Amino acid sequence: MDFFFSQNNLLLLAVALGSGVALAWPMIQRSRAGAAISSTQAVQMMNHQHAVLIDVRTTEAYNAGHVPQARSVPLGDLEKRAGALPKNKPLIVICDVGRTAIGAATRLRAQGFTDVVTLEGGLKAWLTAGLPVTANKTGA
Repeated sequence: MDFFFSQNNLLLLAVALGSGVALAWPMIQRSRAGAAISSTQAVQMMNHQHAVLIDVRTTEAYNAGHVPQARSVPLGDLEKRAGALPKNKPLIVICDVGRTAIGAATRLRAQGFTDVVTLEGGLKAWLTAGLPVTANKTGA
């Protein structure tokens, strides 16, 4: 019993507990955000279920290149613009590499959206799969 009350051992136990939480946190976040789907699955959902792709990257990143037909809803505007998103269609949330989309999907679920998934690997995975992107032309 003295093991647990030694100051050095308490520090070791705290580090072990902190490490365990840090390792489990991505899984906890993923479970709250819903499923992650591949680029191929996203295309199928868009074609067959009329899923709406929500790009939560900055407006500048979106304008530089995005999935065709994706709606730009920057993460900072998500709550105030969520009311304009359809609740009767699946939503696919996309970001650069898939991490930011997890938090965005969690926030959408909290607002009552039930059919929300994230694009695993984000726009990077979309490009790696050789799927098309488009850019908004700005300037002259």
